Amino acid sequence: MIPILDLKEQYKSMQKDINKAVLDVMQSGSYILGKNLSTLESEIASYCESEHAVGVASGTDALHLALRALDIGPGDEVITVSFTFVATVEVIALTGATPVFIEVDENTFNLAYRDLEKKITPKTKAIIPVHLYGQAVDMSPILKAAKKYDLYVVEDCAQAIGSTYKGKKVGSLGDMGCFSFFPTKNLGCFGDGGMITTNSNYLADKLKVLRNHGSQTRYYHDEIGLNSRLDEIQAAILRVKLPYLDGWNKKRREVANYYNQLLQDVEEVKIPYELDDTYCIYNQYTVQVPNRDKINHDMREKNIMSMIYYPVPLHLQKAYSYLGYKEGDLPITEALSNVVLSLPNFPEITQKQQETVVETLKNAIIKTKATV
Repeated sequence: MIPILDLKEQYKSMQKDINKAVLDVMQSGSYILGKNLSTLESEIASYCESEHAVGVASGTDALHLALRALDIGPGDEVITVSFTFVATVEVIALTGATPVFIEVDENTFNLAYRDLEKKITPKTKAIIPVHLYGQAVDMSPILKAAKKYDLYVVEDCAQAIGSTYKGKKVGSLGDMGCFSFFPTKNLGCFGDGGMITTNSNYLADKLKVLRNHGSQTRYYHDEIGLNSRLDEIQAAILRVKLPYLDGWNKKRREVANYYNQLLQDVEEVKIPYELDDTYCIYNQYTVQVPNRDKINHDMREKNIMSMIYYPVPLHLQKAYSYLGYKEGDLPITEALSNVVLSLPNFPEITQKQQETVVETLKNAIIKTKATV
């Protein structure tokens, strides 16, 4: 079997250091808001070229707390994409604000700025661009529009730590950047974890209060907050892994380049597109293929664990039916959701395994064409 990624192999490569880091935390007696978290926050802030980083319990909480820190709530609108993981939109609804969906670019899968100003109303308070699959969004026109209309920009960087746009790290471009350390991410912990970056002293301080029950001093609560703290064990694990991140990202790009070579003459497959002046870190290597569901089924039958991110766009999901969107409202998004397929991509994958993946994909395409 060739998995979509191999976390066991990654763990084995640093097992001794991770085991020691975890045991050190267990023996320390300090498990919440300790030195590992504060040090990791400094390290992530430096890595992401931001003044501050605030550790939280998950990538979802990172987005939620970012919106809370901006006082976004009922009566506000937040513009984002429908072609993303549910957390991006879920957090908007949880604040009481209204998600407003915008179309994506057919090449990058990211927010298409061409329609952005048409979506802005007097109720619009923020924009959440999603750096999907590790490809940075074309941020310049978004930031320009945000400045023009006095809007906040919260970057969803869940899949993009280490990605750059015009030489700057994602997460340092908007008002805040929200990261996930879910195990499948390029930098993942051994459970849930998240981080928020910002250059604002005020927002950093407010986030630290919100993540800790709205409290600066124990048992004194200035506002309604959450229990959302990145624990010491996860912080210690991430500190071990962080120095490897650039090497892993470089290897993922090499894997992507080899896939591009192997697939360049397969006319049925559209390979990923990388914007100029960006550095994509390929959290997913996502192609576009016809008859996607059948091809995905056939590949998985051959033990190639291809994945679909994401089969149903959020504006057509039952949970968001109250927003009133219908099929056909976002035609590019809907079309992409029917053709995207992510192939196994992780630093430890071998070229021989990649060749097996591509050969299996080609055979699945031939088989599908024969049955149409």
